Amino acid sequence: MIDFVPDPILYPFRSRWFDSSAARLHYVDEGSGPPIVFCHGSPTWSFLYRHLIKGLRDRYRCIAVDYPGFGLSERPSGFGYTIAELTTVVGQLIDHLQLDGFVVMGQDWGGPIGLGAATTRANRVRGVVLGNTAFWPVEPLANRAFSVVMSSRPMQRRILEQNLLVERFLLGKAGPALTAAEADHYRLVQPTAEARCGLAVMPGQIRAARPLLEKLADDVPAFLGDKATLAVWGMRDMVFRPKACLPQIRAAFTDLEIVELHEAGHFVQEDAAEQITAAIIERFA
Repeated sequence: MIDFVPDPILYPFRSRWFDSSAARLHYVDEGSGPPIVFCHGSPTWSFLYRHLIKGLRDRYRCIAVDYPGFGLSERPSGFGYTIAELTTVVGQLIDHLQLDGFVVMGQDWGGPIGLGAATTRANRVRGVVLGNTAFWPVEPLANRAFSVVMSSRPMQRRILEQNLLVERFLLGKAGPALTAAEADHYRLVQPTAEARCGLAVMPGQIRAARPLLEKLADDVPAFLGDKATLAVWGMRDMVFRPKACLPQIRAAFTDLEIVELHEAGHFVQEDAAEQITAAIIERFA
């Protein structure tokens, strides 16, 4: 387990635990009302959703999970940290909490992870919120080149030994504006090379998870396409560019609203929390 203790002012939530089939998971479960399940991407954790939870917990039951290898959850030996495996443990938590009529929100890898868990529980899903993600095979050359480069031995060493994905891509110049204390909440939950094993797997999943993403590209419209859906999109994102992604979102969902976040980049929960909170309240009132 990770020894880091979040600041109760920045992260004023009670830590809860669930023993999944793979690992002991950390999650928060705040507020009451219709449930919303928040799924983070890489290299973040449930801390990413802190502003949304604080803004929504007087109306909704807000559940945010840390996957194995992320945040305060375990890093089990022998675990593959693949998108398929992470999807399974999120589904197990949903079943453990006996959630019904829930909304699922995913950003970055949280999109396919959350949607993967939701497609097999579609009769219990009320709605979908997507922020800067893709649930289809990622084709742009830049994304695939990133996957190849970051999977190389030298870059894997930098991810493990120097916390590259956190330091450069989340906390670098192109990342969101964070205080030093907020930055430390992302940095200190990945304190050692051993703790970063899950981070190191993620870039290769852009290519390795293609079969899963191909299935999701069919399953999401088939099982969730008629659900009330909200897309909150950071229009400055260079990873999931709006011109490439939003047409595919529009094609998948028949009851869709899109909120364009013109000043937000990839980590929309950090850049535009108030706008996203207001949009969720309005969409699912």
